[in-house]
Amino acid sequence: MTSTPAANSSAAPASPTRLQIDFVSDVSCPWCAIGLHALEQAAVRLEGQVALDLHFQPFELNPQMGPEGQDIGEHLMEKYGATPAQSQQTRDAITQRGAELGFAFRMDQRSRIYNTFDAHRLLHWAGEEGAPGSQAALKHALFGAYFTEGLNPGDHAVLLRLAGQVGLDTERARAVLESDEFAEAVREREAFFQRHGIQSVPAVIVNQRHLIQGGQPVEVFEQALRQIAAEA
Repeated sequence: MTSTPAANSSAAPASPTRLQIDFVSDVSCPWCAIGLHALEQAAVRLEGQVALDLHFQPFELNPQMGPEGQDIGEHLMEKYGATPAQSQQTRDAITQRGAELGFAFRMDQRSRIYNTFDAHRLLHWAGEEGAPGSQAALKHALFGAYFTEGLNPGDHAVLLRLAGQVGLDTERARAVLESDEFAEAVREREAFFQRHGIQSVPAVIVNQRHLIQGGQPVEVFEQALRQIAAEA
């Protein structure tokens, strides 16, 4: 009598489905910080099933903002017509969502809004020349610097410190910041996504086809990624 091997005894485990993620966002956008943390936690829940190939794409909420920035209360009133009470209600909701995801929003530290173009240039450079994972590390560092520490994400001294903190070459970072390197590339990427209908952030584009808009809960990202991976 010959024996039959157990089914699948020699089958290799299935590889996770890789999904390309274009995460379009600004470093001064609180819902972008929330969306990124929720997306990453969804990916952890799907570990072994889905793997993310994450690319950060630029979007400026305030491209005309001067280097000195603007008082945030004044800015919100001018741009959105938000009263102080409405702004406080939004800040409370953002702080709570951040805490649920393990991110500390210290809104009392964030008194001004700033120009973020140089931060986007540095992020683009990190994606082009940095080690794997360094662009994501810099993105997280920028969110922490602005929303937790209340620092100016357009300040070159801040940007250089963050670059070194995540293991990037600070001298190369300095050369980028002191020139207009990657400026054209950043503007081209901004224009590309705006032409394709991205007018608010965060915008999470999966495999260049599927759009998940806004700082969604972990469960929403998990369900969407699972469904897209199943169809891939």
